[in-house]
Amino acid sequence: MSHYVERSEVLNRITDAVFALNNSWEFTYMNKEAAKLFSCTPEEAIGKCIWSAYPKEIYSIFYEHYLKAMQEQVRVEFEAYCPPISMWLEVKAYPSESGLSVYLHDITKKKGLSLLKEQHYASLFKYNPDAVFAFDLEGNYLSVNPAMEQLLGYEADEFLKMSYIPLIPAEELEKTKSLFKLAAKGITQHYETKAIHKSGKVIDVKVTNMPIIVNNESVGVFGVAKSIMQENQNKTKLLEAEKLTAVGQLAASIAHEIRNPLTSLKGFVQLIEQTVSGVSANYFTIMKDELRRIELITSELLYLAKPQAQEFKDERICQIIQDVNMLMSSQALMNNVELRITGLDGLPEIRCVAAQLKQVFINLIKNAMEAMPSGGVIHIHASSPSPETLMIQVSDTGKGIPQELIAKIGSPFYTTKENGTGLGMMATQQIIHSHGGTLDITSTEGEGTTIHICLPAANVQNQDETGDGK
Repeated sequence: MSHYVERSEVLNRITDAVFALNNSWEFTYMNKEAAKLFSCTPEEAIGKCIWSAYPKEIYSIFYEHYLKAMQEQVRVEFEAYCPPISMWLEVKAYPSESGLSVYLHDITKKKGLSLLKEQHYASLFKYNPDAVFAFDLEGNYLSVNPAMEQLLGYEADEFLKMSYIPLIPAEELEKTKSLFKLAAKGITQHYETKAIHKSGKVIDVKVTNMPIIVNNESVGVFGVAKSIMQENQNKTKLLEAEKLTAVGQLAASIAHEIRNPLTSLKGFVQLIEQTVSGVSANYFTIMKDELRRIELITSELLYLAKPQAQEFKDERICQIIQDVNMLMSSQALMNNVELRITGLDGLPEIRCVAAQLKQVFINLIKNAMEAMPSGGVIHIHASSPSPETLMIQVSDTGKGIPQELIAKIGSPFYTTKENGTGLGMMATQQIIHSHGGTLDITSTEGEGTTIHICLPAANVQNQDETGDGK
C-alpha cells in the first residue's frame, strides 16, 4: 500500500498529465494535472468509462491510437488538438495486460510557433510572384502555387496528375532531365529552358531547382521558375537597335559616296543621248532606268541612316489609303491586280506623318504585286477593334512566305526577291514603330500573305503627350 501511495505522490508531482485505463476503458488512475485537463477530481473519474464523457466519435484520433496500443500491445505516440480545452497535446500511450498508461504533454506554445512557421512558409509559397513548385524524385508534381498556374495555364489539380516531362519541348528535354537529376542528388541548379503552356505556346523560362532535404536525405526537388520572354525580347530589340545603328552609319557612308558619281553619270547619259546619233534609244532607256534604281536605293539608305524629322498631325487613315489607291491603281491595272479596299468608314483619326504612312502602304502594295506575277487580289481592310486602336491589314493572294523566313523579314539586306535589298521593308517597319505601332506578318505558302498593322488612335497619343489620362 505504501508503494502505491509513494508512486501516486511521484506521479502527482509530474507536470505532465498522467492517467490509466483498464481494458474496459475505465479510469483506474488520474494525477492532478490530468484532473485539470478533464475538469474533474480523480475521485470523480475513477471507474468511469473515458468514452462516456468524451465520445470516441468526436475524439476519434485518440480512440484509434489507444485501440491500436491495446490490441497490438505497442507503444503509440501522436500529436492532436483538443478543442474543449483549446490545447495541442503530445500523447504517449503504453500498453499492459491490464490496460493503458497515458501521458499527455502540453505543446500548445511549441505547436503555435511551428504552425506560425508553417504559415510563413505557406505564405511565401502561395503569394510568391514567381512560379514555385515541388516534385518527388521522379519529377511528379507534389504542389504548385498560383503563379505556376498562371505561368503555364494548368490548374493545380491538373499539375498534380502529371510530371514536368510533357511540359518541356523535345529539344530541351534531355538537358532538363539531366539537370533535374543533379538537383535530386542535392546539387542546386540554375538554368534557362523552354516550357509548353497549356495553349501550346512555348515560353522561355529561367529555372532554379534545389533539393528537398529531410533527415540529411534528398526526398524531392523544389523549383522556382520565371518567364523571361520580355527579357529576351528586350535583348533582341537591343541587338536590333545596335544592328540598325551600324547599318545606318554604313548606309549614310555608302549613299554619299554613290550620289556624287551618280549625278555625273546622269548628266553624261543625257548629254550623250542628245548629241550622239546611231545609238539605240532602248539602250538609253535601260541606262536611265538603272540609274533611277540606284537613286531609289540611295534614298532608302539615307532614310535608314537618318529618318526625316517631320511634323506629326492628326490625319484620317481613309484619306491616306485612298491617296495611295489613286497612286497605285494604274500600276495595279497593268499587273492584272485588283486593289480591294474595305472598312474605311467610322475610323478614329491617327497622329502621324501622312507622307511616311503613304510610303508604307506603297511599299506593301509593291511587295504584294511582286508576289503575284500572274495577277491577283490585294485586299486592304481597315478596322477599329477598340476606340484606342486602329488596325490595317494588307493581304495578297500570292505565293506566300515560308514560316522559317518570316522572322528574318525587315533585317538589313535580307530579301526574298532576286533583285531586292531588304531596305524597303526595314524602312517600313521603322516608320510603323516610330508611330507607336506594330507590324506582324502571317503567311501560308501557296495561298498568300497578310501584313497586320496596329496604330494608336490620335486621342491616345495626345493623352500620352499631355499627360492627361482623363
